[in-house]
Amino acid sequence: MQASGGASVALDTVDAWWRAANYLSVGQIYLMRNPLLDRPLEADDIKPRLLGHWGTSPGLNLVYAHLNRAIVERGTPTLYVCGPGHGGPAMVANTWLDGTYSELFPAITEDREGMERLFRQFSFPGGIPSHAAPETPGSINEGGELGYSLMHAFGAALDNPGLVVACVVGDGEAETGPLATSWRGHSFLNPVTDGAVLPILHLNGYKIANPTLLARIPEAELVDFFRGNGYEPLLVTGGFDGEDPMSVHARLADAIDVAYERIASIRADAAAGAFDESAPRWPAIVLRTPKGWTGPRVVDGVQVEGTFRAHQVPLAGVRENPEHLAMLEAWLRSYRPEELFDRDGRPNADLDALRPRGDLRMSATPIANAGIVRELDLPPLDAFSVEVDPGARGASGEGMTILGDWLAELMRRNPDVRVFGPDEVLSNRLGAVFDVTDRAWAEALHPLDEHLARSGRVIEALSEHLMQGMLEGYLLTGRHGLITSYEAFIHIVDSMFNQHAKWLEAAIRVPWRGDLASLNYLLSSHVWRQDHNGFSHQDPGFLNVVVNKQADVVRVYLPPDANTLLEVMRHVFDTQNRVNVIVAGKQPQPQWLTPMEAAAHVDAGIGVWAAAGNEPGYDAADPAASVPDVVMACAGDVPTMETVAAAQLLRERLPDLRVRVVNVVDLMRLQDPSHHPHGLNDLAFDAIFTTEAPVIFAFHGYPSLIHQLAYRRSSHANLHVRGFIEQGTTTTPFDMLHLNDLDRYRLALDVIRRVPGLAGRTGVAEIADEWHAARASARAYAYEHGADPDWITGWEYEPG
Repeated sequence: MQASGGASVALDTVDAWWRAANYLSVGQIYLMRNPLLDRPLEADDIKPRLLGHWGTSPGLNLVYAHLNRAIVERGTPTLYVCGPGHGGPAMVANTWLDGTYSELFPAITEDREGMERLFRQFSFPGGIPSHAAPETPGSINEGGELGYSLMHAFGAALDNPGLVVACVVGDGEAETGPLATSWRGHSFLNPVTDGAVLPILHLNGYKIANPTLLARIPEAELVDFFRGNGYEPLLVTGGFDGEDPMSVHARLADAIDVAYERIASIRADAAAGAFDESAPRWPAIVLRTPKGWTGPRVVDGVQVEGTFRAHQVPLAGVRENPEHLAMLEAWLRSYRPEELFDRDGRPNADLDALRPRGDLRMSATPIANAGIVRELDLPPLDAFSVEVDPGARGASGEGMTILGDWLAELMRRNPDVRVFGPDEVLSNRLGAVFDVTDRAWAEALHPLDEHLARSGRVIEALSEHLMQGMLEGYLLTGRHGLITSYEAFIHIVDSMFNQHAKWLEAAIRVPWRGDLASLNYLLSSHVWRQDHNGFSHQDPGFLNVVVNKQADVVRVYLPPDANTLLEVMRHVFDTQNRVNVIVAGKQPQPQWLTPMEAAAHVDAGIGVWAAAGNEPGYDAADPAASVPDVVMACAGDVPTMETVAAAQLLRERLPDLRVRVVNVVDLMRLQDPSHHPHGLNDLAFDAIFTTEAPVIFAFHGYPSLIHQLAYRRSSHANLHVRGFIEQGTTTTPFDMLHLNDLDRYRLALDVIRRVPGLAGRTGVAEIADEWHAARASARAYAYEHGADPDWITGWEYEPG
């Protein structure tokens, strides 16, 4: 079956490509030299450390060859997403056969010398990893941690009409929670404006040491599983009991033709309005072949092909065992390399018929390699900023609601910005975006639905994995976006964050990889205002996970009010190759800074709030010109309010005490500049925090994180941090602070305790008793009335 496009490709050519890719995959795992077997293999031809995974490679190569045939014959742009872990040898082999690898890595030429370098570099010191990593052309999914391939594929398909994203899902990977959630990703695809995802479940039957679940269930249940997930499965089984591979080629070619034609038909029907009432049923392929097919069948009397023993290196003792060495040579020669490569090691000219041209090569597609599609048109902030009277700061406002208006304008101006979240866009006060777009929804629509549409650009599902994975796929293919989530539950994607950060760390070093828009997390409903949901919802620890990544990649921002939140969000959308984490509450909070002050504060990342303190002679141009008795530092919106309130208590009751208030919006400013590019140099740090004064630091997260960031500073011994100490429950906002000793009275009491000699001054003990009593009284009131007292909720800022 052939659609209009290029010339038909013979299955003999497909088989030759498959054999060539298999040969190259085996060579990468084993060989250092003698790549064309010009002489019998010797022990010194073999790598001293055999690393890599053979078991999945023949299946990946088989699919790649057949997709090439479909592209050549149809001209359909196709992106290959490789899900099986450690599929690197197969992906590298095919990109070398495509010609792309040599174009991007000129030292790896398409000849004998280049083949030897290709083999030697794989899983070798100074070489390339065993995954389909950023160094692998055409890759957007590393597979280091399994489970993300299908969600990456759906994210890549968004806003890419005409594209087919062929996603090979390994049957081991199919057992992971993130992958299991991903099957219904097509519920957010519009067949007219988005691309299509073609899942190809490769059932080779085994993981590292166990059978896989989907390979062992009855075929009827497997079909029902796919139909229940909205697919029409196409089953291809072959390669068992010595079956001729050409029979498998014929069946797989037919299945891929049917799949591509169904996708084309769905697109045409959707353009004619056929799916206004219900979603289409997309094709999916279930390919069942033996694990390690075409490799050694029996080694040392034990079955290998078609078992878990084929997973990694089927012949492990090749250097030491002459019998294994002979088996390896026979294995390599079984692919008939003399038919596949000429005497100089160049791929046989017959393979040209299966090689797509230019950007149609899956390894050369700009969708995977080129970086950002277009720069953002960022709305100016002046129309959205909050007016703040410098003489009367502290008026209440909802920063997230204000941000929602700006975000809506950003999406109005930029069609390739999407917002993802676990059903919390409205909850997090970003509902203004629905004035511009709707939620994407391809399933049935009901009359009472709100903000659902086939063409929406907000995607929500109750899986942080799915939402982040689709956003990653969207970013990795050159677009822009944001994920918003409750702070405590973003921990669900800790590993996903790690994998994406590692991808960025590696990709930055690959010169032909284009810049990517940053992955931006907006964490609201945070620890200090989850008093209504309770202890299970109270956890700021994602920040600890983030700061452990390489400094070139991660940033953490804690804007204290709406204007700084706007400035931070405008900044992060203008960054590339980063992971930016922004934590901002959705409840009404005091507004501290004018738009101009907020811009300067975000640019500096840290600053002294002189009006909130009480430091005669303080000079912003020369902070070191005066030395306060105490520095009260803060990071986070709620800690900022409590710090300012504590400083106000001190001004009122201890007016002679010299108090400096410091606010940190860019958390990485605390780190040593040798560890992070945003770190303040020691002179600047000491000018702000001093080297003598005690520092009472009110922090949004776990106190240990501030110590981790600032431990190299000369004043670290003076640092006393208050933050979340795992004390939480369903209670009032102020009692939540009281439980964790982060409330204004505790911060003021810390000053009394830590400023040398202060506790012994006349009348100070009585003041401390008053503050202890106020804390106790606020708790007693809350426990009796279910709300905080008026003197807490009605507190107003009075500048110094």
